[in-house]
Amino acid sequence: MNLKPELILIDLDGTLIDSVPDLTYATDAMMKQLDMPERGEDKVRHWVGNGVDRLVKRALIDNLDGEPEASLFETALPKFNSLYDEVNGKHSKPYPGVIEGLDWLKSQNYKLVCITNKAEQFTIPLLKLTNLYDYFQLVISGDTLAKKKPDPMPLLHAAKSFNVTPNNALMLGDSISDVKAARAAEFDIICVSYGYNHGVDIRTAKPDVVVDSLSELSSILKS
Repeated sequence: MNLKPELILIDLDGTLIDSVPDLTYATDAMMKQLDMPERGEDKVRHWVGNGVDRLVKRALIDNLDGEPEASLFETALPKFNSLYDEVNGKHSKPYPGVIEGLDWLKSQNYKLVCITNKAEQFTIPLLKLTNLYDYFQLVISGDTLAKKKPDPMPLLHAAKSFNVTPNNALMLGDSISDVKAARAAEFDIICVSYGYNHGVDIRTAKPDVVVDSLSELSSILKS
């Protein structure tokens, strides 16, 4: 692994921020409006990680895999978006070690990009409300480009934006989606152990390194 990358891309939900409390509120409020059973935080925590559309679909069918009726989804999604817009950032917090890790990366003049499958209308406010926005020189959201993770397009777009070759770029994430995107883009990949990976140990995806906190980056990467 390149220990002095020219560019570092960092995932948002499950890596930088625990956004499940806000997502749970919006999910359960949506379900109530649909006269369906609330799902609760444990289920939402298991379901998150692949964008809002997938979360809403999983809540509607009460399962990780599968598809709801199209008409139900079309009714539910705008309700969720409106509810989440109201609560986004109110209960979400950076994980322990995130600020310390970002401060160290900035002190070493690493170029940082936030890359997420969350829509821009939710991404930017969340980063600003949690005081993380100013760490990043670029933010790529789930609707910035035609494709999102696990497709390599957003990673390669970031590298091209900074004129960096893939072998000089690093992805920091928490899920199999992040690992797949990094491998497809030929980036190195470090994963956190605590994020959203549907209850599966991220080590099974074989990232280059697994850390328990972003504060550990100072002992892994070169200063």
